[in-house]
Formats: sequence, C-alpha cells, structure tokens
Amino acid sequence: MRKLRDIITIGFALFAMFFGAGNLLLPPFIGLQIGDHVWITILAFGLTGILLPFLGILSVADSGDDFNDLGHRINKNLAAILGSVIMICIGPLIALPRTAATTFEVGVLPSFPNSHPVWTSILFFSITWLFSIAPSKVVDLVGNILTPFLLVVLVILIGMGIANPIAKPQTDMLSLPEAFTIGFIEGYQTLDVLASVIFAGIIISATKAKGYESITEKNKVVIASGALATACLFFIYGGLIYLGATSDVENTDISRSALLLHISTSILGQYGTLAIAIGIALACLTTAIALTTAVGTFFCKLTNGKLGYKFLVTASCLVAGVLSVTGVDNIIQFAYPPLAFVYPIVITLVLYIVIFGRFVKTKLPYVLALIASTVIAALNVMKILGILHIDISAWFNYIPFFAYELGWVVPSFVFFVVGFAIDRSGNRKATSPNSRG
Repeated sequence: MRKLRDIITIGFALFAMFFGAGNLLLPPFIGLQIGDHVWITILAFGLTGILLPFLGILSVADSGDDFNDLGHRINKNLAAILGSVIMICIGPLIALPRTAATTFEVGVLPSFPNSHPVWTSILFFSITWLFSIAPSKVVDLVGNILTPFLLVVLVILIGMGIANPIAKPQTDMLSLPEAFTIGFIEGYQTLDVLASVIFAGIIISATKAKGYESITEKNKVVIASGALATACLFFIYGGLIYLGATSDVENTDISRSALLLHISTSILGQYGTLAIAIGIALACLTTAIALTTAVGTFFCKLTNGKLGYKFLVTASCLVAGVLSVTGVDNIIQFAYPPLAFVYPIVITLVLYIVIFGRFVKTKLPYVLALIASTVIAALNVMKILGILHIDISAWFNYIPFFAYELGWVVPSFVFFVVGFAIDRSGNRKATSPNSRG
C-alpha cells in the first residue's frame, strides 16, 4: 500500500513537472489547425510530447541516478556540455520565462485588463523562489498538493468539452501527412524530452529518499511513476487537441492564450475564466518550481559548489523574470531554432541508449551517431534562419525525412552502424591468432 501511494505521489509530481505553460497552450492551437484529423495528430504529438520524454526517464534510470551518469556512458565531457545547453533552454532562456508569461496572459490579464506583466512576473518568481529553496520537498509538495487540484480543473474542462463539444471539427483543412507533421513538430515545443533527462534525477532522488535503494526497486517505482504520468499526459493532451479542433474558431491567427480562453468560457461559461486561471497558475507554478530546482542542482553540482544552489536559483528567477515580459508568442517563436538544434541530439542520445544500451557497450557507435545528428541539426537550423542559399537548401531534401525535420534519423543510424562495425573489426583483429605474435 505504501509503495502504491509513493508511485502515485511521484507519478503526479512528474506529470505536473512536465505539464507547464506550453503544454496547456500548444495542444488546443494544434487542434485548431488540423480539422478532423484529431487522432493521427494526437498520436504524432504523443510521440514527441509523451513517449520520448518517458524514454528519457528510462534512459537515465538505466544509466544511473542522473543526467551525468547518462552522458558519461558516451563521453565524460558530454554530460557537462549538453547538460548545460539543456538547462539553459529549459531554464532561464525559454521554458521558465514562458511559465510566467502564460500565467499573466491567460490567468491574470482577462480578469485584470489594466495589469502589467512586470508585477505578475515579480509575484510569480517570488513564489517560485520560495518553494525552490528547499529542493528536497519539491516532489511531495507538487505530487500531494498542487497536482490533484490541477488535474481536477483540467478533467472538468475536457470532460464537459467532450460531452458537449462547441462545434464539429472542420474538414478539408490539412491532409493526413500534414496533420501528423504538425503534431510531431509541435511536440518539440513542450520541451519535455529535454526536461525528462533532467527531471529524471529529481524523481530518482525522491524514489531513493523514500527507501527504494536497490536498482531493481528503484527502477520499478520510477517506471511505474513514469507510466502514470504518461497516461495522465495522454488524456490531457488528447483532450486539449480535441477541444481545439471543435472550438468553432475560424481565425487561425488567434493567439494561443486567446484560443484557450475562448474554449474555457464557451464550455464553462462565466466560470471558464476563473477555472483556466487556476489551471494555468497551478500548471505553470509546478513546472517553474521543478525547472528552477533542476537548474540550481545541476550547475551547483557541475561547479562543485563554487556556484551556490541559492545563488543559482535566484539568478534563474531574475533572468527568467526579465524575459517573461516579452510575451508567450514571442518566446515560442524565439525558442524554435535552438530547440530544432538541441532536440535531435538529445533524442538520438535517449533512443540509442534505450534501444541499444544493453547490447552495445562501446562508445564509438554512440559518438558517431551523435555527430551525425549534430551536423544535420545544424544544417536544419541554418535553413530555418535563412542563412543558406535556397539552391543549397533544396539539396537537403534528398536526405530522407529532412522535409519533416527528421533528417537526423537515417544518418545517425548509418553512423551508429559504421561505428559498431569498426569496433567489431577492431575486436576481431585484436583476438585473431596473427595478432598474438
């Protein structure tokens, strides 16, 4: 009974850590664009927004206790370099300011039209700072107190929206492949794959603190908790995409925040604004606390305590607070190029460790696969930014799946196989009779 209670607490905490600002705003906006291709879009969004983060948790659990253990399986410097890039993205640069910006635009502005984002940012990050100062209490606080309230609000909104949809989904908006591509690519914007390899350390630490010290027991609890969080995310994401598809909004230029407010007021009436304000505040606050805690813990450990945890938490809150006043849409637009670069690298690391980690122990195949993904990701970012000439960019379409921003898949696998073949060839020469002299 205690184990089940611990799994529920940790699973709910993990769900709340993942389910932040973008996770509440992105799915309805996706649904608005895809017409009646709801299920295929939910599946596509689930691959990058749900399944890959779950695999990220598994990759860390299989490797040890945190992201450093995962990175050290490939290269001792990888954890520091890639981990720092991830933490900057999911911390003060993108995800953390987005939580406060969303809270202001959706939770505060509708009720207080004359309010200024600066004051919301100050209050939001003051609360985040207070809760983040004691990292050991984060999981219990989020899992036992904040998440149940968040889930109740979202289940009521989605349940009523499914039972009495605002309208029928529009037809002939996008083709099936286009709808799949939108769902798959927008799953990047949740930042959950990046966050998963960092949040895993928090979850594993909380699991061990509850007495599950052995590798077997630890992994069982972590996997069960991850499965519970995944199930919650699938229901919430799927429901929000459906609500967007049935929102009866024809203007696809509507802001993400305005769309969510329209849906909530249409379904819940006068209580819709209040309900979504509570939901937004809880979703964003839980994620902000987890992100701030993760940033402070990571860089404090990376610098061997030279940068103190409290200093890092304070600095993260200050930087994110300044950036948050630029607004949600601007943050999301700014986030796309750096995410397009980092995501393929992290996904390659996670997938290859989960799929091949128990069979391929040498480092060369993973290093070559990561190099291939990094090169393709860099080319894709240059294409997005318009740095390359259009004729050169056209050649990239000969790379399989490059048009769908999956150009890293085939090259990384080819390089992985090449690295594996080189290792096997080297081992055979080392053990052949002629090599023994």
